[in-house]
Amino acid sequence: MTILIKNGRVLNPSENMDKVMDIYVRDGMIQERAENIQKNADKVIDAKGCYVMPGLIDLHVHFRDPGLTYKEDIETGSRAAAKGGFTTVCCMPNTKPVVDSAETVKYIVDKSKEVGLTNVLPVGAVTMQMAGKETTDIEKLKEAGICAISEDGKSVMNSGVYRKAMKEAARLNVPVMAHCEDINLVEGGVINLGDKSEELGVKGISNAVEDVIAMRDIMLAKETGATLHLCHCSTKDSVEMVKQAKAEGIKVTAEVCPHHFSMCTDDITGNDSNFKMNPPLRSREDMETLIKGLSDDIMDVISTDHAPHSAEEKARDLEHAPFGIVGLETSVALTLTNLVKKGYITPLQMAAKMSYNPAKVLGIDKGTLNEGAIADITIINPDKEYTIDVNTFVSKGKNTPFDGYKVFGEVECTILGGKVVYKNDN
Repeated sequence: MTILIKNGRVLNPSENMDKVMDIYVRDGMIQERAENIQKNADKVIDAKGCYVMPGLIDLHVHFRDPGLTYKEDIETGSRAAAKGGFTTVCCMPNTKPVVDSAETVKYIVDKSKEVGLTNVLPVGAVTMQMAGKETTDIEKLKEAGICAISEDGKSVMNSGVYRKAMKEAARLNVPVMAHCEDINLVEGGVINLGDKSEELGVKGISNAVEDVIAMRDIMLAKETGATLHLCHCSTKDSVEMVKQAKAEGIKVTAEVCPHHFSMCTDDITGNDSNFKMNPPLRSREDMETLIKGLSDDIMDVISTDHAPHSAEEKARDLEHAPFGIVGLETSVALTLTNLVKKGYITPLQMAAKMSYNPAKVLGIDKGTLNEGAIADITIINPDKEYTIDVNTFVSKGKNTPFDGYKVFGEVECTILGGKVVYKNDN
């Protein structure tokens, strides 16, 4: 199978390349890049006016499979990923059963290969059953195919247990993805602590809930030498801590989700659980600091924390609905609309934060459009204007506060290993 991509704006962060050119794909690999390739191909794609990026990589998704497939499964999640431009995703371990055994890892790996729409990399649990008491056999999980370990959905509150896991992860060169939340400080909070929580009469979640654990995890990474990745950072102090940790030479990277740089507590319109996520939408000052952190390359990665739930679950009020929103099918548009179009980051930075940097965090040979690289490619029309409509989502989850939100930027084509797995027919 050969594919010729013509006239696209090629954004390749590994070479700092931003240039209009053609790409020729043969046998699943990028064979040639040049300004005007004249070759026959089985498929010719005219990418004029479009960004051509390395296939997008999402370090943080919940596919709910095994065990919670009424919310999402590997097939529907993979379809949402392909539609969103993602060729690789890392699925979190809070499934049923938890991803704490080689058997469960193998199930996810095998099923995702069978579906064949995106590379699904399982993340292993830090502790058995995510109970926070006994560390998993990280070596066995790595042999089975995990890309990292995490207790995402909560933190390992026992620092001794966590340090033991970090030491083992450092020995095995397995990244540690940290959900930073001091459960003892949450106190039943559902949205950010402040004027909006008072106005709605619900309990609030303070910034300290995140910041206390973020600092602890950074200190443990310093002590153990582990590679630490801070998930879904939401506070201004998280940005400052990451900046300082990097200045000290600690192996720390950090991600920001589109909802945290696109909305703040001021945007919550009422007792609507589509605005309920963990960590919550924060103050405008926090949001602006996150944007600056992305702009200044303190914050390395944009991830979705794609967290689908059933309509029935999300129909409950703020206090009783589960935390989480979907993000795979809105991430590109929200990033273009709220960061690129506003001049906070360049298109090349977008490609870095959504592909090249995530690949570096994982230590995998992806995230580039170099000649000889695997042909994972995402083609995006940055100027397509439309309104987000949950009825068009292919994910089982429709839970998002961005329904009806006007945006720019649509994925036109997703290529996985030289095969077109999504094409926009609109």
